[in-house]
Amino acid sequence: MDWVDQGLCRAQPDRMFAEGAAQNEAKAVCAACPVRLDCLAYALDHREEYGVWGAMTERERRALLRRRPAVTSWAEIFRAAAAHPDPAPAADRDASRAGDRTPYRPVPARGRRPGTAPAGLDR
Repeated sequence: MDWVDQGLCRAQPDRMFAEGAAQNEAKAVCAACPVRLDCLAYALDHREEYGVWGAMTERERRALLRRRPAVTSWAEIFRAAAAHPDPAPAADRDASRAGDRTPYRPVPARGRRPGTAPAGLDR
């Protein structure tokens, strides 16, 4: 674990095991940390149960692990993502994750301006 010595939390490790609202302060320490993803990958891969790791609380990590049970190595996923950044905008990525379903976009009826009521409903 070469990354441990580079973590911004190394001077205050106890602070990373806070509870409640103090976890937000711990997550703020992680925000600018150069080894944040290494830390998070370690916590996910080793199923760390306590503390803030890589700016995620134990509850957030458990939720992520439940959503992605097939992932065997988060470290590999993060390395691959760093090597091949996804140029698609976030909205495009979200739509593709939804099973390639086109998101619903209401289309105004012909002959009406958007935002106007249909005939008979303008009372």
